[in-house]
Amino acid sequence: MISFKLDGKPTLSNADQSEPLLHILANDLGVNGPKFGCGLAQCGACTVLVKCDPLRSCVAPLSSVQGRAVVTPSGLMRDGQPNKLQQAFIHEQAAQCGYCMNGMIMSAQALLHKTPKPTEAQVRTALDGNLCRCGVHNRVVRAVMRASRGA
Repeated sequence: MISFKLDGKPTLSNADQSEPLLHILANDLGVNGPKFGCGLAQCGACTVLVKCDPLRSCVAPLSSVQGRAVVTPSGLMRDGQPNKLQQAFIHEQAAQCGYCMNGMIMSAQALLHKTPKPTEAQVRTALDGNLCRCGVHNRVVRAVMRASRGA
């Protein structure tokens, strides 16, 4: 049995400990924020936060979160409202199809936790491992910069 917190709530799973965390989140726990993209930790769509660090849940075994806190985009919300980063993404219209947004938001949140006032270059570096075929990278960067200003 694996015990961890998911978006602030105690969670137990008796799934195979070697099963990718993403599969447990989606199939067993009904979490639909992290997405299956490449399955190789290269696109970022499956990113979650563990101790404020981005983790590619498609390759992380369930056992890797034993006793830890896992945060998805739902866990960033407060009282059902988007946090300032999520609100900045909305304001900047930083999504087209939205498939990559989970990874973009979670990677950006990790950056803002460590570097509350990043430069544009730092934002671009932090998001470099998140792929988006729609081409909204410039809007995403604007959204992260907006959130860092508290706007």
